[in-house]
Amino acid sequence: MLEPLAHIGRDPATGGYVRDAWSEADMELREWFAGEAARRGLDLREDRNGNLWAWWGDPSRHPGVVTGSHLDSVRQGGAYDGPLGVVSAFAALDLLKNRGVTPARPVGVVCFTDEEGARFGVPCMGSRLLTGAIQPDRALALTDDAGDTLADVMTKAGRRPYGIGRDDETLATVGAFVELHVEQGRGLAEHGRSVGVASAIWPHGRWRFDFRGRADHAGTTRLADRDDPMLPFARMVLAAREAAERRGAVATVGKVRVSPGNANAIPGLVTAWLDARGPDERDVRDLVAELSEGLDVREESWTPVVGFDPALRDRLARAAGGDAPAPILPTGAGHDAGILAAAGVPAGMLFVRNPTGVSHSPAEHAEQADCEAGVVALADVLEDLCR
Repeated sequence: MLEPLAHIGRDPATGGYVRDAWSEADMELREWFAGEAARRGLDLREDRNGNLWAWWGDPSRHPGVVTGSHLDSVRQGGAYDGPLGVVSAFAALDLLKNRGVTPARPVGVVCFTDEEGARFGVPCMGSRLLTGAIQPDRALALTDDAGDTLADVMTKAGRRPYGIGRDDETLATVGAFVELHVEQGRGLAEHGRSVGVASAIWPHGRWRFDFRGRADHAGTTRLADRDDPMLPFARMVLAAREAAERRGAVATVGKVRVSPGNANAIPGLVTAWLDARGPDERDVRDLVAELSEGLDVREESWTPVVGFDPALRDRLARAAGGDAPAPILPTGAGHDAGILAAAGVPAGMLFVRNPTGVSHSPAEHAEQADCEAGVVALADVLEDLCR
């Protein structure tokens, strides 16, 4: 089932994927989702924030159990982050039907829009808008690398952007949400298990640093006369690594924009984005505060620690574990399930083993047998929750 998606948004030079929200690749993926829903006779709906819902049963009468994930990717991302959860959701429904299960509650498959935040810099945009975790005015004004706003690209895609925002009507249809995802680490490999359950998501955020200097000639400007913003930028990167090590956290500068960007010129502006995460919220906040002193910094997103519902978590571990409960693992990766959990929706996550732990990379991988085990576990969970 992953095969039809393999060519969409793929860079033939690297094997990685570029599937920005509201891009041509994203629209093709949405068509694929609609086709899979139609083949199963599911009721397809798109909410006003662009999230897609495919329902088996009518959730307007009784809140349903929803599963799914996202189809967009980071730039040069892998094939499993997001799509595995959506494909597994459809496959789990197929398995339930093959078992002759008639769920007592509606069952939905969701595809959240712009989970990665690759285009506009804010992750989990679709679920944040749905739950009111981000204000519509702020979201619509965000710009991509080409200077287009979210309002611009949604309009181009035939949507009405000024209707976005918290959607209580759609939220009321979600009685519980279970997201299956490829593990973005090696916890399951170390446990020797195919499927695990998430306990919590670390607090995490993104911050924009602007280092301003004076553009000048690279050959004729003496070192003593330069105002080179690359130097404080470089010091910040090294300081971030050191501060993270001291606090048991992680800090990454993975995106940098240099202006004017000439090889033979001293830059006038360096803009860098810091991603910081850790098990303790205070440590992450203190890390960023230490790095920010005296600098021009703006917080672009922040997600506090999210602990998944303990009763649901333990129920997932029993239902997905077979003879022994599935291992329960924390994660440093953000997910739509975390946004819904923070908004009060009972939510949980299943992880499928990633043998190397590599993610957000073309090298991301999961074995066929583990993916199939994930589908069986998800079907068992849905059957248990829909009684």
